[in-house]
Amino acid sequence: MRTIKQIIAARASEIVEAWAREANRAAAARGLASPELTNMMPKYVRTLARGWDGEEVRRERDELIESHMSSRLRAGFSLEEALEEFAILGRAIVRTWAIAAAEEQPSLEEIDRLFAEIHARSVFIARAFRQHLLEDEQTEKRYLRLLHDPFLQPFGGEAPLSPGRLRKVLEIVMESMDADTAALLLHDIRTGKLEMVASVGLADEPFVEYVRAVDASSFAGVVALQDYAISMRDVETTLLDVPDRLRHSGIHSLLGIRLPPQRSLMGVLYIGLREKRTFTARETRRIAAVGERLALHLDNARLYAELLDQLGALRVAREVRNQFVAVLAHDLRGPLSAARLAATLLAAQPDADGPSIAKRVEIVVRNLDRADRMVTDLLDADRIHAGRRLSVTLEECNLSEIGRELVNDLAADHPDRIVLHADEGVRGIWGASELRRALWNLISNALKYGAKDAPITVAITKLRDGVEMSVHNEGAPIPPEAQETLFDPFTRAAGEHRARGWGLGLMLVRACAEAHGGSVHVDSAPGRGTTFTMRLPADARPAQGWT
Repeated sequence: MRTIKQIIAARASEIVEAWAREANRAAAARGLASPELTNMMPKYVRTLARGWDGEEVRRERDELIESHMSSRLRAGFSLEEALEEFAILGRAIVRTWAIAAAEEQPSLEEIDRLFAEIHARSVFIARAFRQHLLEDEQTEKRYLRLLHDPFLQPFGGEAPLSPGRLRKVLEIVMESMDADTAALLLHDIRTGKLEMVASVGLADEPFVEYVRAVDASSFAGVVALQDYAISMRDVETTLLDVPDRLRHSGIHSLLGIRLPPQRSLMGVLYIGLREKRTFTARETRRIAAVGERLALHLDNARLYAELLDQLGALRVAREVRNQFVAVLAHDLRGPLSAARLAATLLAAQPDADGPSIAKRVEIVVRNLDRADRMVTDLLDADRIHAGRRLSVTLEECNLSEIGRELVNDLAADHPDRIVLHADEGVRGIWGASELRRALWNLISNALKYGAKDAPITVAITKLRDGVEMSVHNEGAPIPPEAQETLFDPFTRAAGEHRARGWGLGLMLVRACAEAHGGSVHVDSAPGRGTTFTMRLPADARPAQGWT
């Protein structure tokens, strides 16, 4: 009767080959190569040929099993799959004597010792797996906590979703997945596309304008369309669109997850490995957990960013309101005080001669007219702010005459400063009072901010299909960045420290031009001064919806 040690020693290669054939059928789906599959099994089988007893041989078996478990865990084996491998080994050994003669078969005691050894290894494997799962769960929880840290750091002027903050998040993701690169694309609800916002690792060079549609043409698009993790075995050979930098970075395998899986698309997270392999179930579960937690933090950060924007808008609105009230009180007090003084003087001198009375009445009327214009400007500004077009009373009018009358009125307070060049008979269907106000605002603006020792030039030019009206002043130019917002409400031109105002004048000028179907623009640069030009069609009725 032969011992199991003798049988194993004589047929070790045959046992390992039989084990490998059956184990390979279970592991083939993972794509394990032959060396990865057999791993330490030949060495373990040889230790069985040395017997069951002895501290040294037991320690060697434990080390081999521990190494085997580490490789199986990295490959994503479950506990049941790992235990099945040792059950397959037991069957492979038993088959070596199943059809042998009685004298070639081991004793029942020997067989019991064999199965006791395999059972002991199975218990060892189960304990190792449980310990690993516990450690893995604790590790995952630690990384999920770490994901929150970048979003808790003081902003110090940095946006909640700034590239720097997102890179810190991706570094944590990459470490938690033991990956070589990680990237985040966010979904722009305005364009409906995915935009790369941050990346780290081997492919961390900035992706210039990497924006892709949510469709099956790109890896990111495919991930965004699914509610589960999507993997790619080889970036270099895939037909799907991926960033060029990533394709040539040495990264092969990709694993991506939609953020969040089953709600409105927020973005896509993916990690990459240098290895060309299939991702394990453990890795898939972890990126799903990481993605779910990251989506929550991103959503909170986005809400916080929106809150900051709203608070900023409220602060601006409060400042504008306070400024507006101060300027309103100042500007209305002037004409009303002048009117009150003139009226008081009239009452105090009932026997004054006619010309004196007429002069004071003129002062009263002029200042009350100024107050009325201010109220009109406020009402029109409120209408425009509410999204409504400026109301215009259209009639046939002569813009040349309007310009001459206005320049003459302003020349009384600013003699020899305003020069008018007006073509004769510039007629059209326009709003006379609105054009008068627009021209008055432009000239007043030039008087406020233009060089005091240089004239203001007003030009009214007849065009083939309309009219061009311009106001030019010398002096310091308006900075380019200020020109972009010059026609916005509560905005004043360069040199605003020298003049008070509501910042509504240029907004009303633009509103007037648009209400007539025209346009207004500014040209300002060193050496050539500042020119505001308004162009209008000859007939504004179509712009007002007249048929």
